[in-house]
Amino acid sequence: VQGNGEGPDPSALSAREREVLIHIAEGLCNKEIASRLNIGTRTVETHRERMMRKLNIHSIAGLTRFAVVKGLITVPGWAMA
Repeated sequence: VQGNGEGPDPSALSAREREVLIHIAEGLCNKEIASRLNIGTRTVETHRERMMRKLNIHSIAGLTRFAVVKGLITVPGWAMA
């Protein structure tokens, strides 16, 4: 998610991975995400691990930045330069 803003393409993620990503970027913990999506906590962890591998992102902060940069979530009062 560095450089010219291009970075990995969100279409590389499955629909469920995008759902999990959005919840991660909103600051929810694995247990909260699992509850909202009616899946197990370990399943959330697996989705997160796969997303990080696919996108070559190594932190939750990186995943959150990716979600913001790609327009998957918006941050009120914050605009991208």
